Amino acid sequence: MDAARELFVEKGYESVSMRKIAERIEYSPTTIYLYFDDKADLMTQICERTFAKLTHKIRSINKEIDDPIEALRAGMTEYINFGLRHASDYHLLFNTRMSEAPSVSFEESNGKDAFETLREAVTACVNAGITRSRDIDALSQSLWMGIHGITSLLITQTGFPFVGKKRLIGQSVDILIEGIRK
Repeated sequence: MDAARELFVEKGYESVSMRKIAERIEYSPTTIYLYFDDKADLMTQICERTFAKLTHKIRSINKEIDDPIEALRAGMTEYINFGLRHASDYHLLFNTRMSEAPSVSFEESNGKDAFETLREAVTACVNAGITRSRDIDALSQSLWMGIHGITSLLITQTGFPFVGKKRLIGQSVDILIEGIRK
């Protein structure tokens, strides 16, 4: 899976074959098919593992925080930092256009579970009466779009003279949260 991830990032998903992956790890292509149905299945499993790691990390953080806004802030910040720590995985998750259908639908995926961590934090804020809207789905999706944009730009725009990452991430998350508060 590590070799496939590297090749997908280096050459692009569409340009990588199971044969190229096998060459990279010095196995026969048939060996890979003992573990994965096809390239789409391999890609799906990489994504599923990455989303599972992200979900676990955010849920662990949120278990320790009682204040709903602070839990939301910590989860959003971890999402960005996770993306920066795992930039190749993040790129694969959100910037790879696959011609083959994924092996797992969103509703059955770890991606849904990862998004649910944000949705749960937003729900806690709505239930505490501290948001300007009670539309949990719109709030959650808006916040996700914001943190995704921040993460993507920090990963891809390495030549831009950003202020310190910690400061920029903190201020960006604060602005997003203030945008949903009463």
